[in-house]
Amino acid sequence: MNPPILYIVVPCYNEQDVLPMTSGMFLDKLTQLTNEGKIHSDSRILFVNDGSKDNTWQIIMGLAAKDVRYQGIAQSRNRGHQNAVLAGLMAAKDRCDITISIDCDGQDDLNAMDQMVDAYLDGCDVVYGVRAKRDTDTFFKRFTAEGYYRLLNRMGVEVVYNHADYRLMSARVLQEFSKFREVNLFLRGLVPLVGFKSTSVYYERHERLAGKSKYPLKKMLALAFDGISSLSIKPIRMITLTGGLISLLSVAGIVWALITALTGHAVAGWASTACIVCFIGGIQALFLGIIGEYIGKIYLEVKARPRYIISDRTEGMATPSSGSDPQED
Repeated sequence: MNPPILYIVVPCYNEQDVLPMTSGMFLDKLTQLTNEGKIHSDSRILFVNDGSKDNTWQIIMGLAAKDVRYQGIAQSRNRGHQNAVLAGLMAAKDRCDITISIDCDGQDDLNAMDQMVDAYLDGCDVVYGVRAKRDTDTFFKRFTAEGYYRLLNRMGVEVVYNHADYRLMSARVLQEFSKFREVNLFLRGLVPLVGFKSTSVYYERHERLAGKSKYPLKKMLALAFDGISSLSIKPIRMITLTGGLISLLSVAGIVWALITALTGHAVAGWASTACIVCFIGGIQALFLGIIGEYIGKIYLEVKARPRYIISDRTEGMATPSSGSDPQED
C-alpha cells in the first residue's frame, strides 16, 4: 500500500513578515514525513492567499517557482479565515489522500503532524489538534475562550474543547464535507457533523514568530457569535422561554394592580412604571436583534453566493482561467 499524499493547507492574510520563516518549517516537516515513509513524495504545501494587501502573494509565487512542493491559490478578495481554509481544502480534496490545515504564524506545533498522520494510518479519518494548555494566552483570552467552548456545548453545538482549525481530514471526509453548503462558516462546529472515526492529539502552542495577530477582539467576537447562531437554535428557544416568563410576571403585575386598586391601596408611582416599561422595551429590542441575526443568516443562505472565488493560482494548480472555483458554481 502506497503512503498517503498529504496537502498542508495554510491560509495567509498579510503574512509577509512570518511567511519566509514558516514556509521553510512546513517544508522541513513535509520532507521529514516523506523520508520516514509516512507520506507520499507527491505531498504538497498549499498556501491560500486571502486577499492580502502586502507582498504575501508575491512571496508564495516565489516559493512555488523555487520548489514544486510549494503551491498556492489566491482569492479574488479578502473573505475571512474560515473561507480561506475552505477554499484550500476544496482545492486539495481531489489531489490528495489527507489534508492538514494549519495557520501560517508558526504558533501550532508542527510535530503534532506526526501523530496526526499516525492516527490516520491507524484508521482515523479526522484528527483534531487540541491545545494541551493556554499558558501563552492572557488571562482575559484564556477565560473568554474556555468559557466560549463551554457555552457552545451548552447551546448544543458539537465542538472539540480547545480545538481551533489545526486538523487532519481524509479525502473521503472532504468529499462529504463539500456537500455542506453553508455560507456562514464555522468549521470547527461543522467538521464534527460529518462523522467518521476521529481522535485528538495534544500539543503546546507557541508565541507568534513575527507580525501581528490577524484575529483582533472584534473578529473573535464575530466568529464566536457565528458559531452559536449558525449551528444552534437554542437562543431562539431561550427567547421564547424568557418571553413566556415575562408574560407571566406581567399577568401577576396586572392582578396585583387590580387588587390594590379595588381595595383602595393604589400607589401612584410613575417612576416604577417607567422602569418597567423601559425594562420590557429593552428586552424586546434585544430579542428582536437576536431574531434579526437569524433572519439575516437565512437571507445570506438563500442567496447562495459563492463562499470563495479563486483569481490566481501557481503553476502547479491547473484550473479554468477565470470565474469562481468549479466547486462553488
